[in-house]
Amino acid sequence: MKKLFKIKKKKSGRSRGQVVVRHQGGEHKRYLREIDFKRDKSDIWGSVVSIEYDPNRKARIALVSYSDGEKRYIIAPSDLKVNDKVLAGKDADIKVGNSLPLGSIPVGTVVHNVELTPGRGGQLARGAGTGAIIQAREGNYVQIKLPSGELRKVLSACMATVGTISNIDWKNEVIGSAGRKRHMGIRPTVRGVAQNPRSHAHGGGEGRSGIGLKRPKTYAGRPAFGKTRNPKKYSNKYILKRRGK
Repeated sequence: MKKLFKIKKKKSGRSRGQVVVRHQGGEHKRYLREIDFKRDKSDIWGSVVSIEYDPNRKARIALVSYSDGEKRYIIAPSDLKVNDKVLAGKDADIKVGNSLPLGSIPVGTVVHNVELTPGRGGQLARGAGTGAIIQAREGNYVQIKLPSGELRKVLSACMATVGTISNIDWKNEVIGSAGRKRHMGIRPTVRGVAQNPRSHAHGGGEGRSGIGLKRPKTYAGRPAFGKTRNPKKYSNKYILKRRGK
């Protein structure tokens, strides 16, 4: 669907020519597909035209043609098929591919593409094979268990889509060669202990030396292990249980 395609500009981890994110570069030319994360076409039926590959994500995407003539891409749930009908809105059925406010979805349902702020678009549980489970309701909030194991509160007005995301077997895929990784835009990663002291906090020493008594650090010297989350972060009050190790 060419109207929903645009060229993806290469950044290669640079800002004004300076490397700000390491291990990025190269990458095969590709197009960005405009994905509808908001699902804001309320109470308008859509029919799945095709299930397609997207080079920018692990999950498959579905092209949906709505009854008013508009076409949009959505993230394809695992059981969605061509010619299936999808709907977004408060009164939609609890059916794979339908999008509803969290307050309208029964407890125990698996959902994906969950909003954090109403109207902003889905931000949680968007990776291939993932899904969040609705655990309980509490006032204006719904408790959901995220794929990481974290249990957090989200406003009942936030939208979510029913079902688990497609391509669950992506994690069993073997890359097979360094060249394929370069086509994906990923450059080599060198261990910190193999570098010079000025290049990494783990560097230096005679022969094959380890980190020693140093606490594991990033290349910039920041702690890389233990509690590194800001204790005053605004979202702490919404997290009921932190993700597991």
